[in-house]
Amino acid sequence: MDKLCSYEKIVPSKGMTLFYDEIYSSGLDRTARFPVDRYCRIAKEIAQKDVRGLIEMKRPRLATREEVLSAHQADYVDRFLSQTLREDEIRRIGLRPWKPEIVERTMRLVGGALDGLDLLNQGEKITGNMAGGTHHAFEDEGAGYCIFNDLAVCARIALNRGQASRILILDLDVHQGDGTAEILKNEDRAYTVSLHGQDNFPFRKKTSNLDLGFAKGTGDAEFLTGLENTLKQLGDLSFDLLFFQAGVDALQEDALGLLNLSREGMRQRNQMVFDWRRERNLPMLLFMGGGYSNPIDFTVGAFTDLFLGAAREHATLTQGQLSSTLPR
Repeated sequence: MDKLCSYEKIVPSKGMTLFYDEIYSSGLDRTARFPVDRYCRIAKEIAQKDVRGLIEMKRPRLATREEVLSAHQADYVDRFLSQTLREDEIRRIGLRPWKPEIVERTMRLVGGALDGLDLLNQGEKITGNMAGGTHHAFEDEGAGYCIFNDLAVCARIALNRGQASRILILDLDVHQGDGTAEILKNEDRAYTVSLHGQDNFPFRKKTSNLDLGFAKGTGDAEFLTGLENTLKQLGDLSFDLLFFQAGVDALQEDALGLLNLSREGMRQRNQMVFDWRRERNLPMLLFMGGGYSNPIDFTVGAFTDLFLGAAREHATLTQGQLSSTLPR
């Protein structure tokens, strides 16, 4: 039987799978400058809403060393796993002070993305990880709160196992996806796109296949026009898998973003990507990305919008399969 016609794929009560574990928050020290509570806050926010049939949360597995090595050098990986990174390397990553649990957290974070990739390989169209989008990690070092690059790991594994012939990595985080661009710069089957603040970290940008930088203070209209034009350009290219790095740090309330998007503008941004995906019937994996508002409530709200919006897209898709597959 065609896997798209199987009972599992047409039951409308089966929601979008979202991978989450409490270690996403508890694996970081509470005194770190990074907003450690945002993951559990988002999970609680989603749980408080009526999402029955929309979202199914699952615990991610641990990524293996071999899987991480698909995008990273062995010396760096092994020194992180044995907790023997140099102090300057830890400082560059910036999640200090480190807890021993950061190793499990990191491997589950990558594991959640790989679990989502597996579901897409099994026929799902949309799934996501409530963490990750760690696009500043390079082959041999981490940076900017990123240890291993889950986008690059998933891209390499999907390509190596023949799950995709060409992958689009659409990065809408306010910070350029420099690590992803650098790791995949010689991989013709991965197309990296980054829309970001031109005056923000990283200050020495790498070269993606397509980059669009916005000036400080850019608001909804200019950003959404830039995204619309970018999606039109991408419409002339062929892809069979979409990775959406959906950071919300372009919000006007974000402490690190320097752009000026509203929550409604962020919702429109997401929907433009969802609509573009639907027109092309691309399997899509969501990566969470950055968000650092103060207070964190603005970030939590925008990410909740993201996941609920994606879940509604998933529900529309499964309802469509149901109506077109069952006898009338």
